[in-house]
Amino acid sequence: MTFTKALMTCIMASTLLTPAMAQTQYPDKPIKIIVPFSAGGIVDSVARLMGDKLSVQYGKPVVVENRTGAGGSIGTDYVANAPADGYTLLLVSPSHAVAPSLQKSITWNPVRDFKAIAGFGIVPNIIVVHPDTPAKTIAEFIDLAKKSNPSLTYATAGVGTSNHLAGELLSQEAKIDLTHVPYKGQTDALNDLVSGRVDMMPLTAALAMPYIKANKLRGLAVTTSERASAVPDLPTVAEAGGLPNYEVGTWFGLVAPAATPAPVINKLAADVDKILDMPDVQAKLATLGMELAPQSPAEFDAFVAKEFEKWAEVMKHADTGEN
Repeated sequence: MTFTKALMTCIMASTLLTPAMAQTQYPDKPIKIIVPFSAGGIVDSVARLMGDKLSVQYGKPVVVENRTGAGGSIGTDYVANAPADGYTLLLVSPSHAVAPSLQKSITWNPVRDFKAIAGFGIVPNIIVVHPDTPAKTIAEFIDLAKKSNPSLTYATAGVGTSNHLAGELLSQEAKIDLTHVPYKGQTDALNDLVSGRVDMMPLTAALAMPYIKANKLRGLAVTTSERASAVPDLPTVAEAGGLPNYEVGTWFGLVAPAATPAPVINKLAADVDKILDMPDVQAKLATLGMELAPQSPAEFDAFVAKEFEKWAEVMKHADTGEN
């Protein structure tokens, strides 16, 4: 009897220690951060910055791996089906919450199949037009769109990108017809905007600013709920366009497969929070146009769930530009 009690005590103690041990020992091998888009873009840049800092912190390699295709769904599917041990992570952006509403073949769900580690912040888009466009404000652009026949066009980096979301939401909220012209990336779209082949683009702030300063494009408004620190004089679409429900931004965060142990999630969350507090990291993210807004696992999970629901409704009536 004494032996049995002693054995049970040891088993219970071992069970209680397991989470703490997992947190202490993790990581003991290289970590992969999957980027579901090609190298060189802003998602890739954020992932590599985070990977470099985690590698230094852990003394283990943190490798960024680009698994591209199908608007980000291939890389996302890979992580959804990866072992839930904290060694395969996913750097996410708006397409994570939007893709399932656009691609019926997708089997993963951003809420059900992933657990948040941290949200980083948001990069605002700026609604920009060619300088020859008569509209000087977003309100004037809306009025112009209402009178235009054929409808005004807007360029994007592709279906489901934040550019597309910004343009589609503007069309629906302002009740104007805008024709979506999707490209294979922001660079191609930007080239056609500068040359005057398309009328408007909700362009990532970091890309838009040099063109606005050089008077090659005119900035009308930012797409986020608050003014951007990089262009504080530029109003939001919500305030200047009289559209209180309008809000779009390119957000970023880190997630893991849903069954990843809580101690691992908590350790990663705490370490990412430390990294986001580093001055050099904040300076680098600022050059990418990011408005830093760290979110805890619970906060980022709730945010993604809200985005998933919001864009599912918007995309029911979206112009994909592929009809």
